[in-house]
Amino acid sequence: MARIIILRINHRPFRDKRITTHVALTARAFGASEILVDSEDSELEETLNKVSENFGGDFSIRTGVKWKPELGKFPGVKVHLTMYGLPVSDVVGQIRKETASKDLMVIVGASKVPPEVYDGSSFNVSVTNQPISEVSALAIFLDRYFQGEELGAKFQGRLNIRPAASGKNVKVLPRDDECIRILIDHGADDRLLKHSRAVRDFAVGIAARCNADQKLVSMGALLHDIGRTRTNGTDHALVGSQLLEEENLDERIVMIVQRHSGAGIPKEEAIKLGLPEIDFIPETLEEKIVAHADNLFAGDRRITLAHCVENYRKKGLDIPAERIVELHRYLSGICNIDLDLI
Repeated sequence: MARIIILRINHRPFRDKRITTHVALTARAFGASEILVDSEDSELEETLNKVSENFGGDFSIRTGVKWKPELGKFPGVKVHLTMYGLPVSDVVGQIRKETASKDLMVIVGASKVPPEVYDGSSFNVSVTNQPISEVSALAIFLDRYFQGEELGAKFQGRLNIRPAASGKNVKVLPRDDECIRILIDHGADDRLLKHSRAVRDFAVGIAARCNADQKLVSMGALLHDIGRTRTNGTDHALVGSQLLEEENLDERIVMIVQRHSGAGIPKEEAIKLGLPEIDFIPETLEEKIVAHADNLFAGDRRITLAHCVENYRKKGLDIPAERIVELHRYLSGICNIDLDLI
């Protein structure tokens, strides 16, 4: 699929900031990769970069570009949106065909567009031959171009909206510094913070070796023992997951925390330990990495698998010890190295 770049010309920062912001937001949400704006506008850049940081995606913005050279040197298909152009329904199929192996630039004017744009474009396209907002025109064109598939795109940022019939349901993927703040706000002491950082560093190293989600592993590892701010019992993982649910954190982090004890606790054992009748076995690769990274630390000191297993066996926990051995072998196999050697 073509990479789509929006070229916004004749932007006047003192007058068009709001409408150009909406053009950029529409471009991002409807499948474009970048917007180029001809007037320098640092405030506009800051706004769009903040949106991408919070809501995800790799959409980028550059302002202060010279639009004539950008239009002239662009090697792909150039579409100028104008009420004087050919109807979108007549030409969108041809545009889609020509961009099967070429990128697409969509030119959106903020005020009267000079003749060079009409002459320099591959297609002059109208969504309607009546006056219309450029925001609406861009949204309709991109939707027709993608045939609605762009609406199913998945974004992952700090804030992730879960569709709801009423109210607002937003789950948070916190930055590392925000994870530390959450720990401190819940009363984590220096010992717990040192342990959490040590487990995080090791877990992220494992994640890098086996193509896991390093950011998710980092967040989960930093927060895995937050329940210990309330209890040091067997239920600390469950308590920690409940604390993070109250913080509206992403479900994936909640489950990393809930399933991190040893190599997990099956339902039958959970019942005997006074836990809810559910499986606490790590399922995703990220959950398994955090659980085992925690196994290989005593405080902020690395220990070997043998040391960890010995500690479990001394407590009569032979079956959980065997699960830890199996988890160690599984992750070592994915990483192509014994984790004790990392």
